[in-house]
Amino acid sequence: MRIKLLPENPNYAFLSKRMIFYVFSSLLVASSIAMFSIKGLSYGIDFTGGIMIEVKMSEPDQIGSMRSTLSQLGLGAVELQEFGTSDDIMIRLQAQDGGEAANQAAVNAVKKALGDGVEYRRTELVGPKVSDELFLNGIYAVVSAIMAILIYIWFRFEWQFGLSAVVALAHDVISTIGVFSLIQHEFNLTTVAAVLTIAGYSINDTVVVFDRVRENLRKYKTMPMEQLLNQSVNETLSRTTMTSFTTLLALVALYYFGGEIIRDFAFAMIWGILIGTYSSICVAVPMLLHMSVERRSGEDDQQAQEQQS
Repeated sequence: MRIKLLPENPNYAFLSKRMIFYVFSSLLVASSIAMFSIKGLSYGIDFTGGIMIEVKMSEPDQIGSMRSTLSQLGLGAVELQEFGTSDDIMIRLQAQDGGEAANQAAVNAVKKALGDGVEYRRTELVGPKVSDELFLNGIYAVVSAIMAILIYIWFRFEWQFGLSAVVALAHDVISTIGVFSLIQHEFNLTTVAAVLTIAGYSINDTVVVFDRVRENLRKYKTMPMEQLLNQSVNETLSRTTMTSFTTLLALVALYYFGGEIIRDFAFAMIWGILIGTYSSICVAVPMLLHMSVERRSGEDDQQAQEQQS
């Protein structure tokens, strides 16, 4: 028996509800910007610089005694956080004056203070200069990807399609940052990689719908634009939802069973798949209705209908 997420020939009136989508998306973007301005992001060690040590203790519920022990070392700000279970602890130390040698000395001091019976799973040292470069490179990567996508869509279709696609991508990126600001998940280079992956996935969905729009523009020269866009969305809806659904199955499994190290990446991807699918259907395509999209010469409506029959 086949699994059907949608009817054989869906006919949902997406375009008639575009004002609802516009209001929702505007509120989502505005709240994301406000959340980022107020709370900011919980930047990872990649962007803040300093020391991050992931340890597994021999016994659970030792975070209180560990905090008391490490605060006496004189290493500045020390943050401890349970990392999955109560015996997995993430230790964050501020960057030490004196460069890499001072940071390594701080790591050794932590190991000595914690004593035996501790499994050190990960140790990362990032200097402030390196963290600033990584932060700027992350911004450059996201902006460059969006601009490259704009140019690609512009040349493949028309400038109206490119502008619509970039608006939808900006919507996805800003909302993702807003969600990370709201829940204060760690935002690091892995998250930036997830944002870039989201952009690629979202534009893939958008291009599929745009291809059908372009094809229908050539077939139905007299069909009202709203009806044509709605038909194009419905004709690609099954493919879009099935692809997103199967991808989400893998990501949910990765989120729950992939370990803490890639959990933030998986979470960003899950959100990105959902919001990217939404923006492709409910933001990018409806925006074409407000732009002067040219109809290419091609078959007339009657001929197209005869071919389809």
